Amino acid sequence: MTDAVTRAAALLKEHRASIDRLDAILVYTLGERFKHTQAVGKLKAEHDLPPSDPAREAAQIERLEDLADRADLDPEFAKKFLNFIIAEVIQHHHQHQK
Repeated sequence: MTDAVTRAAALLKEHRASIDRLDAILVYTLGERFKHTQAVGKLKAEHDLPPSDPAREAAQIERLEDLADRADLDPEFAKKFLNFIIAEVIQHHHQHQK
């Protein structure tokens, strides 16, 4: 291998190690987030509150778009990601209502 190829391989390995660590952070963070949303779902069910809160969801999407913009992340991607999470949370909340 040439020096350039060896250096590129080393850089690739470093980037992949960082990606792997970040993936672990994302998974654990989502796990923690869902623990709290499960608790919210149970609380809503116990007090006969609706499973979704459209005003909060809209505010959260707006907040996330702003965070994404500041983090140099595509706000549309961030919005799709949060909408996916919200849909999953609402589904869990519906399950608690049953």
